[in-house]
Amino acid sequence: MSMFEVRGGYPLKGEITPQGAKNEALQVLCAVLLTSEKVRIDNIPDILDVHKLIELLGKLGVNIEKHGKGSYTFQASNINFEYLESDEYKNDVSKLRGSVMIVGPLLARFGIGYIPRPGGDKIGRRRLDTHFIGFQKLGASFSYNPDSGFYSVAAKQLNGCYMLLDEASVTGTANIIMAAVLAKGTTTIYNAACEPYVQQLCKMLVRMGAEIAGIGSNLLVINGVEKLGGTAHSLLPDMIEVGSFIGLAAMTQSEITIKEVSFQNLGIIPQQFERMGIHFEQRGDDLYIPPHDHYEIESFIDGSIMTIADAPWPGLTPDLLSVFLVVATQAKGTVLIHQKMFESRLFFVDKLIDMGAQIILCDPHRATVIGHNHQLRLRPSVMSSPDIRAGVALLIAALSADGRSIIQNVEQIDRGYENIDGRLNALGAHIRRI
Repeated sequence: MSMFEVRGGYPLKGEITPQGAKNEALQVLCAVLLTSEKVRIDNIPDILDVHKLIELLGKLGVNIEKHGKGSYTFQASNINFEYLESDEYKNDVSKLRGSVMIVGPLLARFGIGYIPRPGGDKIGRRRLDTHFIGFQKLGASFSYNPDSGFYSVAAKQLNGCYMLLDEASVTGTANIIMAAVLAKGTTTIYNAACEPYVQQLCKMLVRMGAEIAGIGSNLLVINGVEKLGGTAHSLLPDMIEVGSFIGLAAMTQSEITIKEVSFQNLGIIPQQFERMGIHFEQRGDDLYIPPHDHYEIESFIDGSIMTIADAPWPGLTPDLLSVFLVVATQAKGTVLIHQKMFESRLFFVDKLIDMGAQIILCDPHRATVIGHNHQLRLRPSVMSSPDIRAGVALLIAALSADGRSIIQNVEQIDRGYENIDGRLNALGAHIRRI
């Protein structure tokens, strides 16, 4: 198990470029299974979760050619169905929750898909009902084998239909879209997730020959086609990394320029940081964050305490609430962090409290943070990363603390952040991987 030794209290300075988007990568990589032709994908992040999915595709029989850093061509012309029913497949999938999105493409193209209970972060219940109810509405039969622990869906022919999703699930929407593009007839998906990465998936599928209307909205109309062809696709920058770097800059009183952020795809993220009192300049497609001696949390118009809450797009992504929470510990003022979507994601706050942060954990979904206004530094500590997003929040806390901290289980951070120690050290951070 790797650890980070972090010596905090040093302001950072320089330029950093966000990696390709992790959540988009997991979707579009699964989409290569929809065609026997070559699909080239660029700007793929060099992170553990993506490596696991690429390895999984290779074991499925996908031919994979690497061209250079972050650039691959995939061709799914010969699928290994024996692997799909093997213990090895079950073990591989259990390590990666995003692997559930291979089911939609397999069902659409081959009429059958298998998946054991996927793995991923321990951040509370993340049910798969939306995925499988969508497949059933398209005409697939669903079964679960308690002995093997496998879910399976099968259909000789998928048929388009109208469906109202019970939740705007991002992976559920992506999975159903990938099944519907090869279904017979028209599929209408209402309450679809519409975040930029789902839009990117749809645009890629359209270039492959799919017919999708309503991209960017929560109402998608898909006219099924007989087959899809190859294409080339480049991933957006990772909005979670962009938000993490904005928060890091303010928390450590650093001067950082974040390059090529695709500002139009950041949605409400910059606005929410402004409500925390964090200022930035948009310079072309770059974000410049000046050093902040202080940043003051706004109040609502009626004077009540500011609430930062997650919501489906175009609301604030839940993946950034951990960053907002840790950044609030050095703000001037008080904020209520309301994590609506996952009930275990705030449990890392005990580690921040040990570092001297003033946080009241109200319940599994809400925490009130009273900021130190940079008058009192956090204490260094020894802690463990429970999940990807809490892990990077703890890294930000350690970089702002006055002294030596240890962060254990940094494989969790590596799952979502590419060479984070090396890139931050290039800005003046003091992080040593043990």
